[in-house]
Amino acid sequence: MTHPFHPLRGRRFELLASKQAWGEQRVYFYGDKDCLVAMPAAWTDAMALDPFVALAAGRAYFRMEDLLRLVELVSLCNSRMPRRRGRSVTVKERTP
Repeated sequence: MTHPFHPLRGRRFELLASKQAWGEQRVYFYGDKDCLVAMPAAWTDAMALDPFVALAAGRAYFRMEDLLRLVELVSLCNSRMPRRRGRSVTVKERTP
């Protein structure tokens, strides 16, 4: 387990399977009390290190494409929210 905030960080488990599920690559293993556990493969060393993570070397926490998608989601939520006292929150897109 390599995810920096996961309670199982640093522990090793025997990999049972790895497959695409829930829109991402996931790994399966038996955890404590022989309970089957599934989690994103990116939280483990079962897959090669993501090139973005390697190049960012801790300097960037978010990918540009993820931030742009977040802007889209916030804009969508904003457009669906009722206005209060004639005001609404806006999100401005900035390009590098």
